[in-house]
Amino acid sequence: MKITVCVGSSCHFNGSRQFVDKLKLLLDEHNLRDKVQLSGEYCMDDPGNGISVRVNNENISVRHEQTEEFFNEYVMSKLIA
Repeated sequence: MKITVCVGSSCHFNGSRQFVDKLKLLLDEHNLRDKVQLSGEYCMDDPGNGISVRVNNENISVRHEQTEEFFNEYVMSKLIA
């Protein structure tokens, strides 16, 4: 699984750093670091609508407060299924 998080200025302002930090902790807690490729990209063409995230080829927008919800819906449900 490949997760790309926007680290451009708008997404950074919306909490992309906190999102990535929490996501890394969750991946470590569930021993999934070897199954998820986590990377950053500047400006993913959805500024001002939260944090732009791409999971494989699916683009979504999240808030850093939704990191655990994102993890359960997009990571756990697909990797553990």
